Amino acid sequence: MKKKVTAAAIVLLAIAAAILLSTMGRGRLVLSDGDTGSVFAEYRMQPGEEFSITFIHSVNKSPVTDCYQTDGDGSIWLRRTVYYDFGAGVPFDLNEGESLSYGEDGAMVISGIDRRISPFLIFVGTVSDHTLKAGGREVSLRDLCGRNTKVLISYEPPRFFVKGKGGE
Repeated sequence: MKKKVTAAAIVLLAIAAAILLSTMGRGRLVLSDGDTGSVFAEYRMQPGEEFSITFIHSVNKSPVTDCYQTDGDGSIWLRRTVYYDFGAGVPFDLNEGESLSYGEDGAMVISGIDRRISPFLIFVGTVSDHTLKAGGREVSLRDLCGRNTKVLISYEPPRFFVKGKGGE
């Protein structure tokens, strides 16, 4: 009987170690209510991993995608913006270090933005949705959070992350 208990304990320890190792190095992208702080969702992400938010521009009615990258210190950086037409609030000139390129589908891509913006708020659209792509998932923020909701987006780095070894 003692041998079975010992073997079971070893198996349980091995499983616990495997779970711990699989989550080490992964932080959490957190979407919470900007007014109450209640959490809508969390997505496991490694430092250096990218996510994006796409919405339909209210004036020119074309998609705009902002692409972000997580950092080992808990920062979120805006890295590039993809859009198809000009309108209020859409970049029309470049800052130092930024570049403009064109996609095969006619998209205008401004890259090299490198702007730290975390944590940040977005307001989920009342007319058109905001779509989050993170960790291989695509999520409607309207379905997840509700229309006209103030959503705070933050990144919590992994507890065991060592800067310079896997992230930055």
